[in-house]
Amino acid sequence: MSDEPPGWVRPAADGSMLRVHVRPGAGRSVIVGFHGDALCARVAARPVDGAANRELTALLAAALGVRPAALSIVVGEHARDKGVHVRGLDAGTVQERIGAVLCVDKAGPRH
Repeated sequence: MSDEPPGWVRPAADGSMLRVHVRPGAGRSVIVGFHGDALCARVAARPVDGAANRELTALLAAALGVRPAALSIVVGEHARDKGVHVRGLDAGTVQERIGAVLCVDKAGPRH
């Protein structure tokens, strides 16, 4: 991913930290690319009773190949800009796995 901004993922003590910009109430849940210096995700759930946060962690967990319990929102629980801690994956692995998801999504449907 040559057009990715610096700093959206960084090492943490037992894994990595991601900056994520979330757009709730979308038609479907998907990682769409970058918004400034953060990964950008759209989630179908509305930000009511933590539904959008739960959907975000499920979306990221699926993209990263980890259980949702391995992710926790540590900054911005009630905001669109969030800090998400990923236990057990280093920053390089996170970059590779998210990059693969973005490449697949950009390819579009096959006919």
